[in-house]
Amino acid sequence: MSSNSLEGWFSLALWLAGAGHFCILGASFQAPHRLDWKHDLAKLKPFNRKQMWVYGGYTVFNIIAFGMLTFVLHNELLRGDRAALALAAFIGTYWGARAVVDIFYYGHAGWPKGPAFVVGHILLLSLFCALAGTYLGLVIWHVGSV
Repeated sequence: MSSNSLEGWFSLALWLAGAGHFCILGASFQAPHRLDWKHDLAKLKPFNRKQMWVYGGYTVFNIIAFGMLTFVLHNELLRGDRAALALAAFIGTYWGARAVVDIFYYGHAGWPKGPAFVVGHILLLSLFCALAGTYLGLVIWHVGSV
């Protein structure tokens, strides 16, 4: 595959990856209601309950930042600028680790039952893998062409 066609593919993949982060946010904003966090978190001590909300807030902040930085630094990522590739390596590793945790720690058996949750889980895991592949693939493409 030529360098120009790879660049075109990565350009599209980066736009889709940026948008993909906001799709994940759509799913994450449904989690408290669909997973009955009000009931489950009420069992925690107040400090632990606050910790969970803080962790969730930081996760949402990171996902927003990943999406926005992908849009804003699109050209730098495509050019293979050093800082942009470091960011891509971090984002790709983040989503790759998230997919590994999902597969080997959470597993599908732990998810709530029902067709909507099965489809949602498959779509989220597929998106995590696609994001990891896009960002890490971009890094490999640039590092391999040096």
